Amino acid sequence: MVQPATQDAPRVGNKLTPREFRGMAAILMSIALATLDTAIANTALPAIAADLNASPAASVWIINAYQLAAVATLLPFAALGGVLGHRKVYLGGLILFVVSSALCALAWSLPTLTVARVLQGIGASAIMSVNAALIGSIFPHERLGRGLGMNALVVGTSFSIGPTVASLVLSVASWPWLFAINLPVGLFALVFAWNSLPATRLGTLTFDRVTAVLNVITFGALIFALSQAAQLGSMASVLIALAIFLVGGALMLKREVGHPAPMFPLDLLKRPMFALSALTAFCSFATQGLAFVSLPFFFESTLGRDPIQTGFLMTPWSVVVAMIAPFAGRMSDRYPPGLLGGIGLAMLCLGMISLASMPADASVMSIIARMMLCGIGFGFFQAPNQKALMTSAPKERSSGASGTIATARLIGQATGAALVALSFGISSTHGPVLALSIGAGFAAVGSVASGLRLVTKNTANPRV
Repeated sequence: MVQPATQDAPRVGNKLTPREFRGMAAILMSIALATLDTAIANTALPAIAADLNASPAASVWIINAYQLAAVATLLPFAALGGVLGHRKVYLGGLILFVVSSALCALAWSLPTLTVARVLQGIGASAIMSVNAALIGSIFPHERLGRGLGMNALVVGTSFSIGPTVASLVLSVASWPWLFAINLPVGLFALVFAWNSLPATRLGTLTFDRVTAVLNVITFGALIFALSQAAQLGSMASVLIALAIFLVGGALMLKREVGHPAPMFPLDLLKRPMFALSALTAFCSFATQGLAFVSLPFFFESTLGRDPIQTGFLMTPWSVVVAMIAPFAGRMSDRYPPGLLGGIGLAMLCLGMISLASMPADASVMSIIARMMLCGIGFGFFQAPNQKALMTSAPKERSSGASGTIATARLIGQATGAALVALSFGISSTHGPVLALSIGAGFAAVGSVASGLRLVTKNTANPRV
């Protein structure tokens, strides 16, 4: 049951109260920070490596440390949100993110920066794990799609402007300022959130530390295996990490047998509507990972474009997602998410096929049109699918559903990146085309999974 943190004016119709508006603004600012941070670090990696005298292979850990820490701790933080309340986990994560951003800016070596990035990933994980649950507490059920659409808008916009922001900052300042700019925005979000986010009653269950450790080991090993595969690391390291993933996962599932609210949401995945929504999310983000890692190589190696043109050609996808997301979110309040997601991912599949089959002499407008088609399809999927995940879970399991959203996104993107490496290993010449074709296949599977929700009864939530 949601209770206000402070007294405020009553809700008028479906409009948010001033306190709810401030809380939503804080959530969107923090999500923008976490999304921007990933895109900025990717773009600035060469500059950071040169300044710290780190090799390209070693500097990749600036990216890997953040991703590994985030994925490994998402579900434990989601479970902790169900015990302590979403507000406490969010605020703790935001404080850690701000502090670790300062540590990143002050780092003097690759090891110190890597440790700071681990802390930053943990902070971002705490924010992302309860993000959707907090939005569900702020928006009334009949307008939840709008709230999630606003969230998708911020994610899409942040993702699209991240490289531009990094380039602008690096043109006038050194790389530590890329992390220092998080401080004023993060503090502003913290001030907004402190007395505005809805508080929830403490849960009756306890937090299982052993399961949390097993979860960290399991998903940490999975992300390590995927990152090693994506970077063409040794086969032995990939196989060892996968073995740890399988053993750790088996022990975790065995320990949680019969638990009323398992950390790994096996109870929710047994619900057809939730499982199909999670599969749809994984497939779509795997498609995104395949596209965004392979397309720069495709544009430069196959189509002969220079890096500046490549950056320009990559932009339409994310911009269109940001434009479509709020519209799709509002439509999900009127139409079934299975229908919207199915149509969107079918469009994404067609867009990926059109990119893979594009002639070498394709015009700029032809490329932009294909990228826009992919963006429209992905934008139509995102907010409706998030709503489907949240509404197909019982109210008391909103933390588990919220954590699943972020976990499916990050693991899907990591899987996509690893499959790009596999594609290049199979054929260095036709690797980008193969990766785009695999992405089209994932989008097709996601479209079918989304469509199956139209004939699947939702037994999870009596409100739906």
